[in-house]
Amino acid sequence: MFIGKWNKSVFLTYLGLVIAVVGMFYALAKNNVEYAFCCLIVAGICDLFDGVVARKCKRTEEEKEFGVELDSLVDVISFIALPISIFLAMGLTNLWNLIVLVIFAISGIARLAYFNIATAVMEGTISHFTGLPVAYSALVFPLAYFLKPLLPNDVFLLVFSCFIFFESFFQILKISIPKPKGIWYGMFVLIAIVMIVFYLL
Repeated sequence: MFIGKWNKSVFLTYLGLVIAVVGMFYALAKNNVEYAFCCLIVAGICDLFDGVVARKCKRTEEEKEFGVELDSLVDVISFIALPISIFLAMGLTNLWNLIVLVIFAISGIARLAYFNIATAVMEGTISHFTGLPVAYSALVFPLAYFLKPLLPNDVFLLVFSCFIFFESFFQILKISIPKPKGIWYGMFVLIAIVMIVFYLL
């Protein structure tokens, strides 16, 4: 009746998309940066585990291919569009900021396109990523935001812009980044919970 795949193998991916859209709503409609960052963090956790869940499901080749494409498309929303929405809500709106945001968007899209071509066929078997995955936006930027109470606002926005620029740079830099496994899944979840608690307090 409907196109697309709607089984449990892609549930977490869709959930991450929903949470990302909610985050954009908080950032742009409510100007609530803290709640938007919480959504970014949760979207990152969904992305961390969606591949694990998918590989445990019995899937046809078509479902596997759909899952790979869906994951990259959702990453565009969760880790490029949502962060940009948050950055705008934070006040990163001058010409320098616009240039940095454009660089961030282009780098993220290029990184995802490269991943689709070079590594998607090796899903579940690779031990390293080439370049920093866009999903690390869910870790880097919420952590960087903790600098806000420590710096004058103008200085904070400049420093945060530098974080965005260097994140963009490392996304397209040809370096090997270890793929999280084992205890690192638990560590990322723990860090995520701690950050969310701080944001909600």
